Amino acid sequence: MSAPAPGMFSQDALALLEQLRLNKGKANLEAFAETVLSLARENRNIVVVTSDSRGSGKLVPFASELPQQIVEVGIAEQNLVGVAAGLASAGKIPFAVSPACFLTARSLEQIKNDVCYSDNPVKVIGISAGVSYGALGTTHHSLHDLAVLRAINNIDVVVPADNFESVQAIQAAAAQSRPIYVRFGKAAMYDLPRTTDDFVVGKARVIREGTDVAFIATGETVIHALLAAEQLKSNGVSARVVSMHSVKPLDVDVVLQSARDCQAIVTVEEHLTAGGLGDACASAILEAGVSVGFKQVGIPDEYTVTGSQSDIFRHYGISMEGLSHQAGNLLANRNLSMTGN
Repeated sequence: MSAPAPGMFSQDALALLEQLRLNKGKANLEAFAETVLSLARENRNIVVVTSDSRGSGKLVPFASELPQQIVEVGIAEQNLVGVAAGLASAGKIPFAVSPACFLTARSLEQIKNDVCYSDNPVKVIGISAGVSYGALGTTHHSLHDLAVLRAINNIDVVVPADNFESVQAIQAAAAQSRPIYVRFGKAAMYDLPRTTDDFVVGKARVIREGTDVAFIATGETVIHALLAAEQLKSNGVSARVVSMHSVKPLDVDVVLQSARDCQAIVTVEEHLTAGGLGDACASAILEAGVSVGFKQVGIPDEYTVTGSQSDIFRHYGISMEGLSHQAGNLLANRNLSMTGN
């Protein structure tokens, strides 16, 4: 994860960044690979199915240690999901691992029919998700996956923000008896503050309290929301930060509580603004009839720029400075409309 030059930080944001650097973790993808190997050592029914993605999925140690518990189907993502569904129907606990851009587009029919509609509890693992493959261009970006999977019945959608959430998500996935999609990126992540070690699919984590604006973020965008919250502190703005790791089922209670407690909400995601976290939160707020300033930050409906993940994040305002700017404008406009000026 890259960040702005130190001179752009307020003292509060700089202090937080220095604190986080002391506990910088690994890529969430690596945390996944280590966790699934640990689980598979204890449970012979756990099987990994890959589509020529042992290397990119950090699964070479798994294949070396447990060769009888890994199936390589080659570059055949539709077969990948079909094989995983068959293994699940026979009592195995399969993790179907492939780059998210291909897994949730090329294999969408198999996820829908073979996994969800057939009630096979496959663990669908999208690796190098979002714009992790940024420099390879839009063919390798997965900016549709949250939207399409939200539209399919009988599958949970989870996007961990740090190593803790990644480990907990895989442990939860292995234990649950319904399909789940878990999305991982490639960047090394900072360990976010924890007020509790509880992790439940469908229950968000509030990692910072605040009463003026709430950032509801998911995945690798959460750290940028946290830094933006500290940046806003220097301007007297109290910002809440929610790690909404479960995009489906959405923690509606936390969304509505944030909307009632704060003047404004900014949703943040490494995904198109159409159909993802922002749309889910907006729908929940509108249905509840809560009045709150609202802004979605993500990738707009356009030809996505090409570059590294950090380049793309900065271009679209998924950054400390971009998010703090959006929140400040939203609060200013909200206050003007309430005073009638």
